[in-house]
Amino acid sequence: MIGIPCQVHALRALEAELEFERLFVIGTPCSENTTTERFHDFLALLSDRPETISYLEFRADYRVELRFDDGSVKIVPFLMLPISKLPPDFFPLTCRTCVAYTDVLADITVGYMAGEGEQWLLVRNARGAEVLGLLGEEVVLSERGSSGKRAGAVKGFLGNVERAAGGLPLRSMPDWLRPLVGWLMPRIGPKGLEFARARLEMKAVETILHLRRAEPRRMKYMVPAHIWALVKPYGLVPWPGESQQALGKLDVSGVNHELAQGKASCTDDHPGPGVG
Repeated sequence: MIGIPCQVHALRALEAELEFERLFVIGTPCSENTTTERFHDFLALLSDRPETISYLEFRADYRVELRFDDGSVKIVPFLMLPISKLPPDFFPLTCRTCVAYTDVLADITVGYMAGEGEQWLLVRNARGAEVLGLLGEEVVLSERGSSGKRAGAVKGFLGNVERAAGGLPLRSMPDWLRPLVGWLMPRIGPKGLEFARARLEMKAVETILHLRRAEPRRMKYMVPAHIWALVKPYGLVPWPGESQQALGKLDVSGVNHELAQGKASCTDDHPGPGVG
């Protein structure tokens, strides 16, 4: 099975009842989902011929790649995406408060998250290693890379989410400056593992702020300890009644260990459908 985190979570809950002889689960990182109708609305904002878009990938170089039926390609920097034109509830609350971004219940996770142009692999157990082994020499593995600093990007994201008051993150940057910053981000922004850590911390920030606004009574039960540890460096701490565990005991060693184990791989110049 191939699935995003919420799908794999449901599968694991039912796995014993399904009585499969063997089950191999390939996961992908997922940074929100939406309805088919709204997804097509988004495509219409990216192109004047959205019906001809055959491929869309959110890449680790801060760009979105669009491919069209006629073979043409369009590259859009993240900062030039029409996020401000999307409705506040474009992504459901369940997606904006996901705490399993790396698909931790999968046997192997494949995605762009810590790659630098290639796909990133997290092999978690023997079943995941068996799946990878089936590809043989078709997969080329390389050492993990990491560069840049994520703190500034995460702090800026936190501020945007706070100002958005429950909707999508606002973009306070003036339009004339976005092309310049969009050009700079792939060159000086966090890359590789540092980019992956930035995304994990941004997702943790979203979880806290959106749940605190929309479902404050659920905070205690829906925010695991590692999420509080990820956001602590950015000044987000549990309010009374929001956490079942004292902040001083929190630990992110498991999260950091998982990030440290990932390897990037690439089978060709265009490494398959992107995830984002």
